[in-house]
Amino acid sequence: MATPLPPAPTPATASATPSRKAFALTGRSIVFDPSTHAVRSDLADVRLADQVFAPHYAAPMPRRIATAVDLRVARDPGSAVLATLAAGDLFEVLDLIGEAAWGVAPALTLVGYIPAASLAAADATLPA
Repeated sequence: MATPLPPAPTPATASATPSRKAFALTGRSIVFDPSTHAVRSDLADVRLADQVFAPHYAAPMPRRIATAVDLRVARDPGSAVLATLAAGDLFEVLDLIGEAAWGVAPALTLVGYIPAASLAAADATLPA
């Protein structure tokens, strides 16, 4: 027995349907700089969803830095330092991996890793 088709949209129901942004795969892929774009092979910042395909996207969780800390290229404490973040600086956490946090330092527009212990409590005052 055939399954009935859903009713065709009417002007009343058509306006309730959100419009979708169309995407086309054209040309070569863009290579993003991992120090300025929050894109890894497994995860990307949801704000880049219209520019990059990733298996998972994360929304930034804004947190303050509790104590001065180096923003690093990799989780390894011996990896290259991109910048030093001061206590009180904003850091947008995208992923917590063991004892490290990966995210964006928006004031510097840099992406990297910091020790998760250097983040202030989640209830610390954040910008509106």
